[in-house]
Amino acid sequence: MVRFPPVYIENSSASIAITKQQGKQRDITKENKGAMAVPSSRPRCSLLFAAVALVMCATMAVPGAEAVTRKYHFDVQMTSVTKLCSTKSIVTVNGQYPGPTLFAREGDHVEVNVVNNAPYNMSIHWHGVRQLRSGWYDGPAYITQCPIQPGQSYVYRFQIAGQRGTLWWHAHVSWLRSTVHGPIVILPPAGVPYPFPAPDKELPVIFGEWWRNDTEAVIAQALFTGGGPNVSDAFTINGLPGPLYGSCAGKKEDTFRLKVTPGKTYMLRLINAALNDELFFAVANHTLTVVDVDALYVKPFAVESLLIAPGQTSNVLLTAKPTFPGAKYYMLARPYTTTRPGTFDNTTVAGVLEYEHGDPTTAGKTNQLPTFTPTLPQINDTSAVSNYTAKLRSLASTAYPASVPRAVDREFFFTVGLGTHPCAPGVPVNGTTCQGPNGTARFAASINNASFVLPATALLQSHYTGMSGGVYASDFPFAPAHPFNYTGTPPNNTNVMNGTKSLVLPFGAAVELVMQDTSIIGAESHPLHLHGFNFFVVGQGFGNYDPATDPASYNLVDPVERNTVGVPAGGWVAIRFRADNPGVWFMHCHLEVHMSWGLKMAWLVLDGSRPDQKLPPPPADLPKC
Repeated sequence: MVRFPPVYIENSSASIAITKQQGKQRDITKENKGAMAVPSSRPRCSLLFAAVALVMCATMAVPGAEAVTRKYHFDVQMTSVTKLCSTKSIVTVNGQYPGPTLFAREGDHVEVNVVNNAPYNMSIHWHGVRQLRSGWYDGPAYITQCPIQPGQSYVYRFQIAGQRGTLWWHAHVSWLRSTVHGPIVILPPAGVPYPFPAPDKELPVIFGEWWRNDTEAVIAQALFTGGGPNVSDAFTINGLPGPLYGSCAGKKEDTFRLKVTPGKTYMLRLINAALNDELFFAVANHTLTVVDVDALYVKPFAVESLLIAPGQTSNVLLTAKPTFPGAKYYMLARPYTTTRPGTFDNTTVAGVLEYEHGDPTTAGKTNQLPTFTPTLPQINDTSAVSNYTAKLRSLASTAYPASVPRAVDREFFFTVGLGTHPCAPGVPVNGTTCQGPNGTARFAASINNASFVLPATALLQSHYTGMSGGVYASDFPFAPAHPFNYTGTPPNNTNVMNGTKSLVLPFGAAVELVMQDTSIIGAESHPLHLHGFNFFVVGQGFGNYDPATDPASYNLVDPVERNTVGVPAGGWVAIRFRADNPGVWFMHCHLEVHMSWGLKMAWLVLDGSRPDQKLPPPPADLPKC
């Protein structure tokens, strides 16, 4: 009998669980109020509850069964939520924070009907989904679609192709993803096992930030003044701030608790949904084995702690101790940063790992058990980050090959980092709208000195209709116009240019892109996310990239494949991908403040010669600007 990998979700927005029992699967779910998952083709299942139906169908599936269509309903609405001693109204999906889990198998089709009942414009991005020839459903506002206006709806349709593991979905308008986000769990095709020992249970672990203030007001104020934005008030695990934020956060119901059974193995599906912070993560006295990043398998390796940047996901295995240890263990996450301008949330979020046991004499006395705390790297430990990322390698096996482009057709060199805009005309230095570096400028960010400005209409529609005039230009620079010592003393002029530019690629081109951090304002790691593609991280290093010597160290055998990669602070990273997906594809820093300041651009991939290499027409219900 083919054994279906179990899914276990606890203390999160969805309560789905499948356990193994005598070689069979036993459904022990509660109702998942978050999503309607309806298979539209065989095998047919009872629709008692939404996500339950999906899990039952997946359990009943047999090897070789045709892919099904998973249908979900997302109601974007305002919901009152209480955290850190105060209640506020936030934007949610189906009233949940974090939002509902979207389940699918590799190869399945997915349809999500998003109805916007919130007072804000909305769009949803299915982060990391390849969107092969389905760019109309990728989601970033004003790039592939106009946003869904209040009272309107849009059905997203796409297929999960060549991916298995964990991805996530989130709002892609302003800073609304602070509360509008949730997991995407992609199971292997029916009958296909994991390439590692199957865990006994699985659960998503989502890192986020909690803001007492309205995040839309926070970024609006920052863009008005030109200074750095206010920071979040707490980090969260599955929406819970944990016991380290004072008496209100110390309540049991405000702490994420992972209950484990001695000897069992658990797969944690880690997602960093925080707006502005890369995070170290560790579990006291437990080793984590990394098996998957960004929904792609890696050669397993064990770590005491790991780094996960905003936008990234990772599946890790945690094996519980063989016997009841008589202790509890903190699961901690806190920021990694080097020279962040202004302030940032330098706090730590804790969850608790608790062992279940059968001793009636100690039942109900868990508060009397000692709690152990893990040791995390220092907040600016760049070497720990470098050592961790160097261990990431693709499986590069027959079943899961690493199809790295060995020869490239197009080479690009991008500088990424911060910069400045001049103070607004007529505004005195240190004035109300001039609160950036030294009170003499406004913060900005750019790629190749070009700070991206969102257009008033979607780039993809402008491209498809041939009406790009006045919307965007196709002359994004291949390299910096004026080379300088990127990681040395910054140039005197730190101002950047504004514009809406794309970079055009012929279909099928093999691309190499080197992204170089700069020391302007301060060297800092930038997690860059590329929509519509996975890419191979073939090289990275510190200092200035040297095109004469650095390519000799590239890994073209088993480099890790990702959709989001950190450009090292004071260093560079080289990636390769094939432009096999026609459309307009966003690339941006996943630190939300940097994206708001302009650290973003767009790739325009032209149609190929065959019908299956062309962008289909837009859907009839595509939102209008």
